[in-house]
Amino acid sequence: MELLLIILIGVLYATGIFMMLRRSMVKLLIGLILLGNGANMLIFVLGGITTGKPPIIGESEKILSGIYADPIPQSLILTAIVISFGLQAFAIVLLKRVYVLIETDDLNDLTTPETDI
Repeated sequence: MELLLIILIGVLYATGIFMMLRRSMVKLLIGLILLGNGANMLIFVLGGITTGKPPIIGESEKILSGIYADPIPQSLILTAIVISFGLQAFAIVLLKRVYVLIETDDLNDLTTPETDI
C-alpha cells in the first residue's frame, strides 16, 4: 500500500512541476494544486499508516496502550488543505482579473512595458 502511495506522490510532483513550466497561467495554477496535493500525501505517508484506535485515554487508564493512530500528521494535512484552498481561491480571482485586463493567459504577454497597455 505504501509503495503505491509513494508512486502516486512521485507522479503528483512530476506532473505538478511539468504543469508549472508551461506558459499558461491556468496550467501554472493546476501545477500548484498538484504540488500541494503531493505534499499532503507525503506528510500522510511520512506520518506512518497505522490502523488502530483513536488516541483517547480511558478513565481507568493512565497511559495509552496498544496501537493508536497519530493525530499530528492528520491535523497538519487538514491545516494545509485549508490554507491551499484559500490560496487557490485568491489565485483564481487574480487569474480572472489578469485575463480581463490582458485578454490572454500567456505568461509571456505579462512582460510587456506599461506604455503598451
